[in-house]
Amino acid sequence: MAAAGTSTRAARSSSRSRTGAGKKSSRKSPSPTPKSRKNKGIKKPSTTTTTTKKKKKKNAQEQEQHWGSGGDADKYGAFINAAGIILLIATTPFLAVMIWDVFVNRNGSVSNLVSSISRKTFKGYLKDMLPWPTKDAIVHLLSYATFEALLQLYLPGKKHFGPVTANGNIPEYKANGVLSLITTYAGFFAAWHFGLTSPKIVYDLFGEMLFAMSMFAIFFCLFLTFKGLYFPTDSDSGSNGSFLYDFYWGTELYPKFGPLNVKQFTNCRFGMMAWALLPVVFACYQYERDGFLADSVLACVILMCSYNAKFFYWETGYFNSMDIMHDRAGYYICWGCLVWVPSLYVSPALYISSIKPAVQLGTTKFCAIVVAGLLSIWINYDSDRQRQEARRTKGNMLVWGKKPRMIKAKYETIEGESKTSLLLASGWWSISRHFHYLPEIAASFFWTLPAGFDKVVPYSYVIFLTILLFDRSVRDDRRCAAKYGTYWKQYCSIVPYKVIPGIF
Repeated sequence: MAAAGTSTRAARSSSRSRTGAGKKSSRKSPSPTPKSRKNKGIKKPSTTTTTTKKKKKKNAQEQEQHWGSGGDADKYGAFINAAGIILLIATTPFLAVMIWDVFVNRNGSVSNLVSSISRKTFKGYLKDMLPWPTKDAIVHLLSYATFEALLQLYLPGKKHFGPVTANGNIPEYKANGVLSLITTYAGFFAAWHFGLTSPKIVYDLFGEMLFAMSMFAIFFCLFLTFKGLYFPTDSDSGSNGSFLYDFYWGTELYPKFGPLNVKQFTNCRFGMMAWALLPVVFACYQYERDGFLADSVLACVILMCSYNAKFFYWETGYFNSMDIMHDRAGYYICWGCLVWVPSLYVSPALYISSIKPAVQLGTTKFCAIVVAGLLSIWINYDSDRQRQEARRTKGNMLVWGKKPRMIKAKYETIEGESKTSLLLASGWWSISRHFHYLPEIAASFFWTLPAGFDKVVPYSYVIFLTILLFDRSVRDDRRCAAKYGTYWKQYCSIVPYKVIPGIF
């Protein structure tokens, strides 16, 4: 699932591809034609009837699965892929709620969970455990989703153009992430002040909201599947070869509902914003419950909020990530951001806030955890900033006091247009091709550290994120190799390791 972050993840969440946007994807307006202006900010690719263009288009379409969109249907073979996808779809809706159950009702104890299942059978356990949504839970969900959609649409923000797609389309966004974050925090405290909700109400309804969102997101992804097949927003759409892959990987790269960009909403405004808001809500709940704010909770919240503030400050960079550029709007991304991010990504804050009595770290441990976590978040941010600035200035800058080493990598769109990306091989990006994953994993470890080491379950997100990002590094490398060819080989000869220098 994504981040958002993935990461981050999910978000999760997530992957920050080194690809530049080429001339047509600069941060300035690409000066679209009048027709493209009318088409919801998506530039339509030019058409041609020549034989040469058709051959180029066919060859590019064969590579679209790797660098354009559509997931990794051929990654491990058809049978293993299909079996894995079915298993994920069948289990993750329940796992999302089970995480809440273990952390809130079982004090993070897996043995307690196993004992309950062995006594009741798994079916009996689910029957007793699943928190069926009440009217209050649904009202809270709808209010939050509507509020965030309105913020995305109507808060002021600069127009931002994403990288050109394999079909030559250029997505358009409204960059108002920081203002949306501030308004969301203000909106929650205002609602609390006027008695519309409270930290305890949100905490008590959280399981119900997770289950309701888990069920809704499945039908939402089904709707997106059919929309992409029969009513697509633009030409970056179509089937992946089977309905199973269509549902899981998605059928549209950039779906829109009127003016609403669906992936910006699911990934950023719903999923990542929930990750930014919920730790604060849970901290307020712990404060109300105990009469003081535990430093373990404070450390976790400081780091999570700092990470998410960094994300929204850097949101336009996220629009160049794998989550946005390559992964279509299907179960993998949309269900993940709508459910998996609020469930698993937030889980360390949920668990630490739920511990009774609240854990006090002491000044030394508190400061060490916060400083180490903030340093990890800064390195993650600075690595992304380095690449963005190198691309923006076309290498006319200094990286660690030296002129950066960059590769001008040429590639072609499906329409046969030749474009160029800049691959940075200096600074943090001289260490490994996906170096920024390491400080992201480190940050997740530090904001979970206040939970202690007596239980493994609180570190579920750290384990999940590590697997997700290492897998993503392989996927990204495959796509970049297909997209850039010999230029990518040249880049790999300069930066030989994917993530961990000397090891992987």
